Amino acid sequence: MAIAILAPTRDTSVWRDGMLKLDPSLEIRTFPDLGDYHDIECAVVWNHPRGMLREFPSLKVICSMGAGVDHIISDPDIPRHIPITKIVDERLSFSMSNYIVMAVLHHHRRWDKYMRDKTNQTWDQAANPEIDIKVGIMGFGALGQDAGKKLTALGFEVHGLSRTQVGFEGITTYGEDDTDLFLSRINVLVCLLPLVSENVGILNYTLFQKMNKGTYLINVARGGHQVGNDIKRALDEGLLSGAFLDVFEEEPLPKGHWMWQHSDIQISPHNASLTNPTAAIPQIIDNYRRVLQGAKLINQIDREKGY
Repeated sequence: MAIAILAPTRDTSVWRDGMLKLDPSLEIRTFPDLGDYHDIECAVVWNHPRGMLREFPSLKVICSMGAGVDHIISDPDIPRHIPITKIVDERLSFSMSNYIVMAVLHHHRRWDKYMRDKTNQTWDQAANPEIDIKVGIMGFGALGQDAGKKLTALGFEVHGLSRTQVGFEGITTYGEDDTDLFLSRINVLVCLLPLVSENVGILNYTLFQKMNKGTYLINVARGGHQVGNDIKRALDEGLLSGAFLDVFEEEPLPKGHWMWQHSDIQISPHNASLTNPTAAIPQIIDNYRRVLQGAKLINQIDREKGY
C-alpha cells in the first residue's frame, strides 16, 4: 500500500525524500506516476487535479500540505467519509503574525508617505509620523490570536471577530452576529478567515461601506475573500486608505494588473507564511499510521465547518 503526493504546482522531491528519511519502509508515489490506484491509502495534496481523489478506492485519509484546506474541500467529488487533516505548526503562526505586525506598522508609521517623500526628496519632519489605529482581526483563530497577542504587546488596541465569540485576555472579541459593531470600532482590518462558501468575496464594497472611512485593509487569508474591483472603488472613494495584500483572485497576479501600479497597495507573492516540510512531514506520517491503526487523527478538520 502507498502514499500518493498530489501537488502538480510544487517540487515534491523534498516531501518524498523527507518521508522516506523518516520511514524508509514507506512506499511513496508522486503525481503523475501513481501506479495502481488501488494501492493508495493516503493522499498528501496541494491543488490536486479535481476529481482525482474519488479514483482511489482504498483511500483512508487526505492530508493537506499546509494549514489551509480550501484547496481540498472546494473539490465536490471528494467522498464525504474520508477524513481530511491540516498542518499545525508554530513556525506558521510565527511567520504569519510577524507579517501582520509588519503590515500594521507599515501603515501606523505612514511608510507609504515616507517612501514617496524619499522619491521626491522631501524632508517632512513636521507631519505626525504615526496614525492612531485600532486593529480588527477577522478570523480570530490560532493565527489571529497569535497576531493579536503580539499587537497588544506593542500597545495597539485589538479586536477579534470569529464565528462564535471567544474570550481572550486584553482583546475585545465578537461573534459573527456582532460583525457590524466590530467593524465600527476599528480602522485596520486584517482578514484571516478560512475560505468557506459563506466567506467568498466577503471583502467587498458593501463591507467597506460599513467600516470607518479610511480603514486600512490587510488580507493574508485567500484571494477568494476579496473582490478586486470593489477594493479599487473603495480606494477611489476614500473608504479604504490603502491595502497590504498577500493574496489575489488570480495568482500569480498578472502582469499589467492595476494593483501593481497603485500607490496605496502593497503586494507580496502569497508568501506571508510558508509550510516547513520538516515540521509537516512527521504530522502526515503520524496520521497515516493512526488511520491504519484506527486511532484518532491529529489536526483533523470539521468537514461541515470547512476548517
